[in-house]
Amino acid sequence: MKELTEIGKRAKAASGQLAHLNTEQKNRVLTEVADLLEKSAPEILEANAADLKQGEEMGLKGAIFERLTLSPERIKGIAEGLREIVQLDDPIGEIEEMKKRPNGLLIGKKRVPLGVVGVIYESRPNVTADVAGLCIKTGNVCMLRGGKEAFRSNNAIVKIFHQALVDCGLNPDMVQLVQDTSRESALAMMKLNAYLDILIPRGGAGLIQAVVQNSTVPVIETGVGNCHVYVDETADLEKAVAIVYNAKTHRPGVCNAAESMLIHKKVAMEVLPALGKALKEGGVEIRGDRWTCELIPEALPATEEDWSTEYLDLVISSKVVESVEEAVDHINRYGSMHSESIVTENYSHAQYFLDRVDAAAVYVNASTRFTDGFEFGYGAEIGISTQKLHARGPMGLKELTTSKYIIYGSGQIR
Repeated sequence: MKELTEIGKRAKAASGQLAHLNTEQKNRVLTEVADLLEKSAPEILEANAADLKQGEEMGLKGAIFERLTLSPERIKGIAEGLREIVQLDDPIGEIEEMKKRPNGLLIGKKRVPLGVVGVIYESRPNVTADVAGLCIKTGNVCMLRGGKEAFRSNNAIVKIFHQALVDCGLNPDMVQLVQDTSRESALAMMKLNAYLDILIPRGGAGLIQAVVQNSTVPVIETGVGNCHVYVDETADLEKAVAIVYNAKTHRPGVCNAAESMLIHKKVAMEVLPALGKALKEGGVEIRGDRWTCELIPEALPATEEDWSTEYLDLVISSKVVESVEEAVDHINRYGSMHSESIVTENYSHAQYFLDRVDAAAVYVNASTRFTDGFEFGYGAEIGISTQKLHARGPMGLKELTTSKYIIYGSGQIR
């Protein structure tokens, strides 16, 4: 597509300048953006209101509608996320190691930007600011392709980035937003090898798999979140109820929300009624095995499909297990390698769970809701990677860089 090619050319041209800005210059841009976001909140909210109205007409509801919604508090939170990125160490230019070879060569590794980072995402306008902020700090140009449901909100936020870049005497092409939100533009972006160095999908399972299967640009796969909380036989009841309730209800439409709870058989008669009562008060539908349905009368029978479903809604599956080993086996079979938690007072069980669960983030006695760039101290995140190459877990500054070898010689030849 002509538009994508033109945007790609401008992005590639801008990457040379951005890659060589110093930390002070990059931080000045981000500080300016944060201030402008708060000052321009009325305009952003007006654009968002138009998106929300269109979303209602399109039939959007539940988690998708919630993700699309901005508020003064959320805009302030986005601005604070950018200010936190300012406070973080700049990884660009960092020398990771330097060693001297027997022939006198000094060989080191230097951290450098990836180049042009493409992101295809759905109905979350905060992603626009998070990605652009992280990319500027790491010297990467970003090429953003949001969904049509957040088109006006995304444009309002990108306009602020452009204003800040111009105010700082820089090229606004360092942050690019694709105006065409058609399926064809997404497919074309997946083939933009000449200009994109990496492509990151952020959204539901359908979007992620479409990018993984169709992209010729290298992809970092961000994760579907089929997350579990396992309540061990030694769990503290109060902790267990609080953790499961928070992991499920705090924001059910996000990828680090719990979608399944596993309960040890020895404590099921005590734990399940308490969980059933709390989750019912939170409006959560429970789909469980035979044990769950016996102990929670409101629970519906679970199907095989429920064990692997990311609901992104106030629904949770529930199963009673015989041991921590069975819990781990179940998680590794049905989980999405995102975030998993054990509630236990037994050190050996905790260590077994930490060692044997195959996931990007594994918790002991804490909610899965903490798998988040801001909570991990990264300021924000460009996504949560569930793959094992290059990056895994919340992707902050370092994950948006690569390295190159630098070699100092004194006339050596081979």
